[in-house]
Amino acid sequence: MPIFIQINDIDNVAVALHPAPAGTAFGGAAAVEEIPQGHKMALKDIAKGDMIMKYGLPIGHATKDIKAGQWVHTHNMMTNLKGEVEYTYDPAVPCVVPLKPKTFMGYRRKDGRAAIRNEIWIIPTVGCVNDVAKTLVRDNQDLVKGSIDGLYTFTHPFGCSQTGHDHAQTRRLLAALCRHPNAGAVLVLHLGCENLTHDQFVTELGDYDPDRVKFLTCQQVEDELEAGSALLKELAEYASQFKREEMPVSELVVGMKCGGSDGLSGITANPTVGRFSDLMTAMGGTTILTEVPEMFGAENFLMSRCVNDGVFEKASNMLNGFKDYFISHNEVVYDNPSPGNKQGGITTLEDKSCGCVQKGGRAPIMDVINYGEQVKTKGLNLLYGPGNDLVSCTALTAAGCNLILFTTGRGTPFGAPVPTMKIATNTPLATKKANWIDFNAGVVADGVKTLDEAGADLLDLVCEVASGKLTSTERKGFREISIFKDGVVL
Repeated sequence: MPIFIQINDIDNVAVALHPAPAGTAFGGAAAVEEIPQGHKMALKDIAKGDMIMKYGLPIGHATKDIKAGQWVHTHNMMTNLKGEVEYTYDPAVPCVVPLKPKTFMGYRRKDGRAAIRNEIWIIPTVGCVNDVAKTLVRDNQDLVKGSIDGLYTFTHPFGCSQTGHDHAQTRRLLAALCRHPNAGAVLVLHLGCENLTHDQFVTELGDYDPDRVKFLTCQQVEDELEAGSALLKELAEYASQFKREEMPVSELVVGMKCGGSDGLSGITANPTVGRFSDLMTAMGGTTILTEVPEMFGAENFLMSRCVNDGVFEKASNMLNGFKDYFISHNEVVYDNPSPGNKQGGITTLEDKSCGCVQKGGRAPIMDVINYGEQVKTKGLNLLYGPGNDLVSCTALTAAGCNLILFTTGRGTPFGAPVPTMKIATNTPLATKKANWIDFNAGVVADGVKTLDEAGADLLDLVCEVASGKLTSTERKGFREISIFKDGVVL
């Protein structure tokens, strides 16, 4: 079983795939102290101020002299990141060789889109009716039968006391959820006095099928629970007409996200998802990569793959726009990684970012999507959104993802509104938290599978989940949203 890996030939650090006791030799160096799993060891002497190279890119610089075999982490290195960057388009767009698509058993919606679940969703437009929504879900579980896979609500604290861009962002996100194909039918729940009015919401929603989407304003009825139950019965009758049928994976939209990352994320789980993404795009499918702040410092992996100047400009604006967002709030762009990330071996934002973007594989970047917008272009897309797990997974759902692949080195139990597959970076996590994890990419670190083999296995599992197999979060009923807020509270 391999203990260390040097990711790129020009790297001056190696990563411990498993805990490495002092004396463990690799690449001409021997550990002078214990190197924890996921952490870095210097392969040669590194002088103060020299770049620390990992993934073939600088992930920071040494803050003191580092001897070969020493542990390299927050005590002896730091980030190089500052603010905005002027990007130059130097296209190196990969050629994709088409592959025959695999198939799955999904639901065909009337607008032609594919779904992998046939659920009824209750969308509150304001936090004041959250408990009404939850009560309606609890009291109407008898509707979940036949081809109806579930009845759920996604509560939040917004929809009122918001202004301007912030108000519009909430409205756009909630309307996008209503349009999601996994929702066979939707009940939109208003209070009646919120500043996200019914008329505003209908305008944002655009054309809709009144048999699929119904509205209830609680202040306008005597008993909102009775009225809500009656509407849910009508929606269940509509949703029950849909049955699973065979479809190609070219119909799928898959989101890609990481959280609770560790030093193996960019070596095992994220590249496995990258291999999956390459397979999906070669089969005509769609994948979406987000977490813009965790692209900072890893732009070289992405920008040259933009399919044309227009997409490159959109990607540049997305990256610098998010940096402006940080700076406008008097925050530095590199206030990342988290304490848990650091404990797992990630030292700087560049370190985290270079691992994060491995989920995007090697395919061309076809388009850039704004927050709250839905994907329009097949292939690999970038989505404007933060790194926060709940916020970014909500944005991926709103963009139209049928399911989300979520890699983790530390573990997390939460689920998005769509099936959220948890992929472990290491076998100890997959073993310890088997009730959280759906796929173990730690087999790559163990030498049991190659990245290509793990990526192919992951595609097979995605097809099973798309056909109805429940994820760990679905079995527990863990589903929630978090809306990206940026504004005052009135």
